[in-house]
Amino acid sequence: MVVCAVFVAGCGRSSPAPGGSVSAAAPQPAPPAAASPDDTGHPKIVALGDSLTAGYGLLEMQAYPALLQEKLNTDGYAWDVVNAGVSGDTSAAGLQRLDWALRPGDVRILILELGANDGLRGLPVTEMKKNLAEIIERAQERRIAVLLAGMEAPPNFGPEYAGSFRQAYRDLARQYHVTFVPFMLDKVAGISSLNQADGIHPNVEGTQIVADTLWNTLRPMVDAAGGS
Repeated sequence: MVVCAVFVAGCGRSSPAPGGSVSAAAPQPAPPAAASPDDTGHPKIVALGDSLTAGYGLLEMQAYPALLQEKLNTDGYAWDVVNAGVSGDTSAAGLQRLDWALRPGDVRILILELGANDGLRGLPVTEMKKNLAEIIERAQERRIAVLLAGMEAPPNFGPEYAGSFRQAYRDLARQYHVTFVPFMLDKVAGISSLNQADGIHPNVEGTQIVADTLWNTLRPMVDAAGGS
């Protein structure tokens, strides 16, 4: 299985231990779980992402989309969260399978968590930004609200690359007026007790914090969409 390395650059946290950088492989076929045959008819939240969304190293019920589902259920929201995460996905790969990911029923919110593998490979920031922009545009054309999850680039490509990578997310959020979480791994990245042995992917406890971070932003979006 392919991992998606996310490093913290200039965020006041230490980088993962040496050797934690793992190359991402070619995009894998999308898992069948995202196209549920037993649609409940509830409005949907689709989480489009890479291994962080797919829940690398975790049980399906421990990935952050499943934890968001628990929060919705607990608070009385009749919504479904669809995990459309594929380990190893770049922004280009995510764009290629966007139509498939948005197939299930009444999709009202898209959590867009992509770009970390672009940063890991040192791919051009302009291309990543273009891909994410097209995903946002196509979602908005369908009247789907977007929650953009920001990422950080590896420090080994230099401060200029890391800075432009970080700024790309901010520019997109401002240009398209989408809801924005500046760094999805805030309070998790670089903390060994909250990550798996690879020093990259959040463990069970770390993923709970990621889910809390996203829920604080997601819940108002659900309310705005009339989801109570």
